[in-house]
Order: sequence, then C-alpha cells, then structure tokens
Amino acid sequence: MLKSVGRSGQISLGKQYAGKTVLIEQIETGVWLLKIGEFIPVSERWLHDPAVSQDLNEAIAWAEKHPPQDSDLSALESRMKS
Repeated sequence: MLKSVGRSGQISLGKQYAGKTVLIEQIETGVWLLKIGEFIPVSERWLHDPAVSQDLNEAIAWAEKHPPQDSDLSALESRMKS
C-alpha cells in the first residue's frame, strides 16, 4: 500500500482502522513498523499478572455463587461492641 503524508503530517490507513490503537515503532530513520493492538495503562498492568488474574477469577466465581444480601446492621453493631 502506498500512502502520502498530508500537510498536517498525517497518514490515513483507511476506515477499517478507525478507532483502533496502533503501535508505531521507528526501526530506523524513515522506516516504521505499525502494529494494531490494545493498550494497557501502566497503572492497570498489575491486573494482567497471572496470580492476580487467578485471584480475580476466583473472586468473581465466588460472587456469582453468593448474591448480595441485606446486612443486619444491629448484629454488626453488637459484634463491634464485643
């Protein structure tokens, strides 16, 4: 595919790539490698750690089997005083 860089410095890849995240690596001057992918913010990378993912999956499975229930605030208050 041959494209021209517009006056604003932009290149159009086509509508099929609209809204996609693209990683651009400059291999050397004038040589770029474009890869379509997903971006994970640094602050959220810990969620993709295998141990954390396993813990999250177990927590989700537990929550699916144990629906929320109303709390007995009187009982909780009594436990706090003990």
